[in-house]
Amino acid sequence: MAIAKAERLMNLALCLLGTRRPLSKRELRGSIEAYLEAGNDESFNRMFERDKDDLRELGLVIETVESLDGDIGYLARRDSNRLPAVSLDAEEAAALGLAAKVWQQARLAGAASGALQKLRAGGMPEAGDPYDGQHSAIEPRIPVHEAAFEPLMLACRDRRPVVFDYRKSNAARPASRQVEPWALECWRGHWYLAGYDRDRGAERVFRLSRITGKVRSRAGQYTAAVPDVVTVRETVASWAGDTADRSALIRLRAGAGYPLRARATAVREGADGWDELEIPYGHGLDAWLVEFGPDVVVVEPADLRADVVDRLRAVAKG
Repeated sequence: MAIAKAERLMNLALCLLGTRRPLSKRELRGSIEAYLEAGNDESFNRMFERDKDDLRELGLVIETVESLDGDIGYLARRDSNRLPAVSLDAEEAAALGLAAKVWQQARLAGAASGALQKLRAGGMPEAGDPYDGQHSAIEPRIPVHEAAFEPLMLACRDRRPVVFDYRKSNAARPASRQVEPWALECWRGHWYLAGYDRDRGAERVFRLSRITGKVRSRAGQYTAAVPDVVTVRETVASWAGDTADRSALIRLRAGAGYPLRARATAVREGADGWDELEIPYGHGLDAWLVEFGPDVVVVEPADLRADVVDRLRAVAKG
């Protein structure tokens, strides 16, 4: 039924766009097969009025013209229904190209590739320019390696609750989470999901790489309102110590931990294969340091060192 209606709407749109003069209902009925099969005049009139309203809702400008004889005709002038030329500056083109590459490992890779070709035809820089990935010395990429990315993206779009198993950084085993997903964002090469955790009755942010097993959709409506602004990056940044109000002294194995080196306010190279770094931090630095495993040793403060040791012991027990 949906395909039949879409075909009928397309045929009506083509008729209205292809004519140079207004067409009457009688002429349209004789030109479109679905209208010929509509039955009596009343059924046809109802179908035609619905279709006309649907096309207008989709953005087609349909004019109603009355002739000198009092007859009513319809047409859609091409100049009234022509989209403006696509105009992209270099930054916009680069952003659109990067967005399309997010799908290179996902099920919609073909659709993204087709959209990218259309954008280039409409003004996006062609291959060989500074923003083209095949010729650029440094090509920006947004990785999409996590299997949870696509089902969560679709759940965010369709506003569907989900259930998945999630392993916290200080937990030995994953636990089931019931979540109403809001938004996905990439931060420092990792994808994060923000949403309402039903079991905890509060907003939570989840790192996709810590989701184990399949993401399962659930029927039903959201129980919590979706905020106008979802602050995924701000939340994750606070975990990593971007809202810093203290400083930590750590020992880092030489050649390891580039993200930590990039944040350090001071680095002292050691002769024993370990460097000393001063790292500004706030809430959550302990969870971040645990990810570097044996390459990091916290010297001070003592409470941060204890938190890291506790997290490592919890993981080791698993």
